[in-house]
Amino acid sequence: MDAFQIIGPVMIGPSSSHTAGAVRIGRLARAILGEIPCRAEILLHGSYARAYRGHGTDRALVAGLLGFNVDDERVREALELALRQGLEVTFSEANLGDVHPNSVQLNLKGRERDVHVLASSPGGGQVVIKKIDDFPVEMSCELPTLIATYPDRPGVIAAVTALLAGAGVNIAGMRVSRRAAGRQALMVMETDQPVPAGLVAALRSLPAIERVIAIDPV
Repeated sequence: MDAFQIIGPVMIGPSSSHTAGAVRIGRLARAILGEIPCRAEILLHGSYARAYRGHGTDRALVAGLLGFNVDDERVREALELALRQGLEVTFSEANLGDVHPNSVQLNLKGRERDVHVLASSPGGGQVVIKKIDDFPVEMSCELPTLIATYPDRPGVIAAVTALLAGAGVNIAGMRVSRRAAGRQALMVMETDQPVPAGLVAALRSLPAIERVIAIDPV
């Protein structure tokens, strides 16, 4: 780890893991939902559950859901701003299993879809998304990231990677999960280059692809 990872990013404090990391988790969950959430059930685990009020983790998570950056002065007012914007938020303590003590599950409802995101903040403002709905993942979104859902069948991954290669986009990492053979699958790809909007549109037009989300580094 370099000095910035140890100290943490420029942020609204007091804690890089409990506040800056929580803002990033909220922003990523919002990006995975793909729209502004109208309802958020937030389940806090471990040290997040014990210290979220004192460290402002509740405000930080909601600030991320509102689209704020880690250094935005409005982080402190996020709960009040969420009420004004019609975002309904509830907080509960929960045992999320064998995960990092700084972990949280966000159950988000939008106008078009719902999503469940399990994430951890191990320190220095870094975050790891551990699960999307019931798909295990491992994504930090420190690089441009694509998430695609599709029916599990031969040729889909090859079609996606061929489009990326043809556009000169190099895949830095990939993970594929599926509910069962032949059922719905989820693909996460981190890339070395930003993915142009036209390429995202081309991926969405592939016959087998159900949904594609492009997430910029946060």
